[in-house]
Amino acid sequence: MDLFEYQGKRFFSSYGIPTSKGEVVEEVAEAVRVAKEVGFPAVVKAQVQVGGRGKAGGIRLVNSEEETEVAASAILGMDIKGHLVKRVWIEHASDIDKEYYVSVTLDRGSKDHLILISSQGGVEIEEVAESAPEAIKRLHVNPIDGLSEDEARQLVADAEIDSQARQGVVETLLKLYRAYVDGDADLVEINPLILTTSGKVHALDAKVTLDDNAAFRHPDWEDFRAAQELDGREKLAKEKHLNYIGLDGSVGIIANGAGLAMSTLDVVNQVGGSAANFLDLGGGAGADVMAAALEVINTDENVRSVLINVFGGITRCDQVAKGIVDALKRVDIQSPLVVRLDGTNAQEGREILANYGSDKIQVEATMIDAARRAVELAGEER
Repeated sequence: MDLFEYQGKRFFSSYGIPTSKGEVVEEVAEAVRVAKEVGFPAVVKAQVQVGGRGKAGGIRLVNSEEETEVAASAILGMDIKGHLVKRVWIEHASDIDKEYYVSVTLDRGSKDHLILISSQGGVEIEEVAESAPEAIKRLHVNPIDGLSEDEARQLVADAEIDSQARQGVVETLLKLYRAYVDGDADLVEINPLILTTSGKVHALDAKVTLDDNAAFRHPDWEDFRAAQELDGREKLAKEKHLNYIGLDGSVGIIANGAGLAMSTLDVVNQVGGSAANFLDLGGGAGADVMAAALEVINTDENVRSVLINVFGGITRCDQVAKGIVDALKRVDIQSPLVVRLDGTNAQEGREILANYGSDKIQVEATMIDAARRAVELAGEER
């Protein structure tokens, strides 16, 4: 679950990380009221879960009630990379002396936590990695041992953080690591973490991704979840307990297993197409699950073909084929289906689909052939 900036700041504040005081509002008049309360100059910031707000005009400095009204009117309702701005965050403008970057996430390759820190904050970390990779310092932390103050202090020194900010950055880093671990996050990022002209260190922004699998430990997350904005496809998929992520292509994807689903997306791209979604059936591919998957994909108007890619290990391909046939009797599919079955009882599964005799089903023997056929049917081949 990705949090909005204002939610991330509340999350950080609960772990003692200093943040700018402010308030989130949905109306222009409220924006003016809050700006007066926090004091001018103030900042009006679009609340969307996407980067590049500043470049898109979604962050504005205001010095009066009139400027606040103009800024809030312009930002509310703005489209930023396909995200409609429904809320703005208002805070008092900070007097910035220096900007830094800090984050904690999971390094799946090394199976431990990864801390990144840079003295060059305020820009996308990818830009820093490209222009000045030596400016990013990394520390892998064993989850059992945790992060010690000595390690944090050494990392801050290695990153060449300004001397007047080092103690504050060390303290923030320790709190950020605790927020990441105790708060069951997948990612916590502050960009920028600032040093003010008065010598204070605090988070000017907040990017937080929480691990949905840990939600049972955090009943307070329901407040965060209530503000989440899922599109119609994702909302329906959530209701049907499917692992689904909406994309913007024209080939619908259904696969059993996250790894196979991701590989299918890659192969579709490799042969010149674009995926409309990621959808992992998990361990079950019976009629109920398959019908639910097809129903979700069927709601996407951009889908021109559907690629069903199943490898039968524990899952039997003949049962998958029966599930597809039963699902087609329940759901009025608008797009042609390309099916690739391999593994346990694959031949039996192909025969079931062939005997069904639907002109909407085309069976291919390999993943690459299935991808090519799906892309061709979607009219995307290059």
